[in-house]
Amino acid sequence: MAAPAAPTLATLTLESDVPGAAVFIDRQFVGNTPLTLDKLEPGTRRLQLTATGFDSVQKSIELAAGPNAITVRIKEVSLSAKVPVVHKHAMGSCEGTLVATIDGLKYDTSNKNDAFTLPYGQAEQFAVDYLQKNLRVKQKGGKTWNFTDKNDNADALFVFHREVEAARKKLADGYTPVR
Repeated sequence: MAAPAAPTLATLTLESDVPGAAVFIDRQFVGNTPLTLDKLEPGTRRLQLTATGFDSVQKSIELAAGPNAITVRIKEVSLSAKVPVVHKHAMGSCEGTLVATIDGLKYDTSNKNDAFTLPYGQAEQFAVDYLQKNLRVKQKGGKTWNFTDKNDNADALFVFHREVEAARKKLADGYTPVR
């Protein structure tokens, strides 16, 4: 008896943490999660899931001949942002990098007296003043840091601030942090 032929087409079983999310493959709507599609050509595909009230998730997937199972997490948030900055002191300044992760802010600098790691819960103020080209970070009951962009460009500070605030809002809304 001959062995069954190896599959030449792909089957995709797709689930998400938001049931009913709209699924697009290569920009074509194919249904809502949970979803199983068969008779797909193997290869690289562009997958996008959208759900009301959430950011869309886009990723490249590789479909192999035979069964493929994918779970997409829409209610996850990650953050890895950094901006080169100058910390203005009362007298002088120092340069470094302001880094934001899902856990908080960190200022990396060779001036060890100014370097810090600050969980978001300890930040009393985190505000950008676009006109003054300044980003202010104030620790609850503690120190205040005033940062300018290393290239004197408020756009980089604004984008950094916007990314951090968007991630903090998602965390407050119950998204799962991804580290």
